[in-house]
Amino acid sequence: MALMTGAEYMESIRKMNMQVYMFGKKIENPQDHPILRPSLNSVRMTYDLAQLPEYKELMTATSHITGETINRFTHIHQSTQDLKNKVKMQRLCGQKTAACFQRCVGMDSFNAVYSTTYEIDEKYHTNYHENFKKYLAYCQTKDLTIDGAMTDPKGDRSKAPHEQDDPDLFLRVVERREDGIVVRGAKAHQTGILNSHEVIVMPTISMGEADKDYAVSFAVPTDAKGLYMIIGRQSCDTRKMENTTLDVGNEEFGGVEALVVFDDVFVPNDRIFMNGEYDFAGMLVERFAGYHRQSYGGCKVGVGDVLIGATAVAAQYNGVAKASHVKDKLIEMTHLNETLFSCGIACSSEGTKTASGNYLINLLLANVCKQNVTRFPYEIARLAEDIAGGLVVTAPSEADLRSPEIGAVVEKYFKGVSDVSTEDRLKILRLIENLTLGTAAVGYRTESMHGAGSPQAQRIMISRQGNLEMKKELAKKIAHIKA
Repeated sequence: MALMTGAEYMESIRKMNMQVYMFGKKIENPQDHPILRPSLNSVRMTYDLAQLPEYKELMTATSHITGETINRFTHIHQSTQDLKNKVKMQRLCGQKTAACFQRCVGMDSFNAVYSTTYEIDEKYHTNYHENFKKYLAYCQTKDLTIDGAMTDPKGDRSKAPHEQDDPDLFLRVVERREDGIVVRGAKAHQTGILNSHEVIVMPTISMGEADKDYAVSFAVPTDAKGLYMIIGRQSCDTRKMENTTLDVGNEEFGGVEALVVFDDVFVPNDRIFMNGEYDFAGMLVERFAGYHRQSYGGCKVGVGDVLIGATAVAAQYNGVAKASHVKDKLIEMTHLNETLFSCGIACSSEGTKTASGNYLINLLLANVCKQNVTRFPYEIARLAEDIAGGLVVTAPSEADLRSPEIGAVVEKYFKGVSDVSTEDRLKILRLIENLTLGTAAVGYRTESMHGAGSPQAQRIMISRQGNLEMKKELAKKIAHIKA
């Protein structure tokens, strides 16, 4: 079985025994919790779309290991066309969910670990690449959702991992055994971990020899003994528990993040992909970050498409769709959104083959892509709020609209154009609120800033990749300067 249906995926997650905490309590059936269920639905969409013939080219690929048709989210990129199809697939999924669909981080982990393990083996004659290929085939054949875990809590950021007052603030190996290793620590901001079958752990920064215990990469099931999750809060999250559909904006889909704690988790030898090779930690971080920064040129663009559409509908419902300044703002939103997509396609088109055989994006252009993502969605959201109006944040609740006592008043005073119901007007405004301010803001606006690294991380990479010395030589040659 290389392709699961959405229903099969949902059932496979339900069978797992994950340890999940939220609001100070253990959640016994997280798949049924009203706050958590929408994030599961978002992942389900990646399975449902892969079943449809019209999306086969984008949603599926052929495994270079097994020859089977697989979900593209488990694929190792074999060409620049694969890299471009990845971005187009992510845009499609964003359009269909208007939320984070959570499988990108696993796909990006697959490709970063694949090439890095090959190069570790080349230098140290280890067996990590074969370990990883077997693990990859397992994930592809079962069509698993994989979380990629890179971000450590980090503690005092002025100190290296081994210098921290609490050594667990970066995930580390605490015991090496004949049959495997034992790890302790945590990974923060883990999008989609709750809806993943497995997690691939990677180091979070470049490291020196003193940090070799922290230079570790491996995979374990998300219900492994000693692994548990603490769900993060999101703005407006408890609205989903209020028996309302209108107030949540996006009733069906959403995202969720968690702190994932590894409390002396055992990892068998065949699931270890790095174990002390500190000199390759930086390579793994840079490649994963590059792939994930490319991803934002697809997923955020798809969600942006929905936001632009919602804004245009709000303008229509408000009676201002023909105003020239409104038209111009919608053009600007589209221009910014398509610029992000262009960056995603550009870094894909300029991709190159690694020593392992898979394709790596152009790292400079991928970082330029993500740098723009830290800016443009904020302007798109600002323009959406501008056009939609203040009712986005001052509208009464669905309970008020349904109230026998005051519902008619809400209906009367919040009506826009005559041929659109007040309820429909409020629905589109709540969707805009959800995308710019509410729970989906984590998967759009705020995540655009910090997902795949904060802005300074991209600027550091742009500085490294920008080849300033070559550009200086170009200028000197034109100016006939020989020194």
